[in-house]
Amino acid sequence: MNRSQSWKSAAIVLTLMAFVSFACKKSVPPPPPPPPPTNATGITPAAPALPAPTVTLRADTVTITRGGTINLTWESRNAATVDIQPGIGSVTPIASGTRQVSPASSVTYTVTATGPGGPPATDVLRITVNDPPAPVAAGSGPANVAPAAPILTSQQLFDRDMKPINFDYDKSDIREDQKTKLTSATNYLKANPNVRITIEGNADERGSEEYNLALGDRRANAVKQYLVGQGVAENRISSVSYGEERPECSAQTEDCFAQNRRAAFRLNP
Repeated sequence: MNRSQSWKSAAIVLTLMAFVSFACKKSVPPPPPPPPPTNATGITPAAPALPAPTVTLRADTVTITRGGTINLTWESRNAATVDIQPGIGSVTPIASGTRQVSPASSVTYTVTATGPGGPPATDVLRITVNDPPAPVAAGSGPANVAPAAPILTSQQLFDRDMKPINFDYDKSDIREDQKTKLTSATNYLKANPNVRITIEGNADERGSEEYNLALGDRRANAVKQYLVGQGVAENRISSVSYGEERPECSAQTEDCFAQNRRAAFRLNP
């Protein structure tokens, strides 16, 4: 082998050694991600906390005469639910609203707001219910002073606010013209949370006895479900059907039949 051939062989060997050396090198891993941002103390800041709920309860007056009404107004922030006791329960809209009540005696209302940001918030409001003023004896006062309203018994207050609900012939749907009476009944029950009632379903004499019993039952339950839908606790309300057995009127006229198509309220002892 001459010198030229020796140089060529040496060059080939060096090239192969360089290639093998390059192939054996391991790939370099990518650099690690940067650390999360920290504050001046070197501690990663926590996510901001949710604000705690707040609530207030107000009224247009805090002193009324028995038989009168007041408007309760609530305002809340950061709340998921708002509840007013006694006798009202959960209310909406949650942020703010007004509810009319007619307490029969002095009462302290408590509003509670709950939310995900902290413990429940509460507020209380005391309503004082006074007896009506005593009537002025004849000749003892000015002639133009009207006599005071008589003090009503519990049964008289019940009869005043819990009027019977009337129905169309062969129907158990709540009529629009009866909803004012149901609003009065709802307000009375919420203002008197210890009162329990029975709803008596009735029908006129047309139709069989069995059919009228079923119709009276549907009417009583329609009124019960309406009151429950307005926030009255269901366990305070019972229902019964008398069908045609207890007519309000016995004449054979449409006006008399209309009086007998009713759901009446009874105050439970």
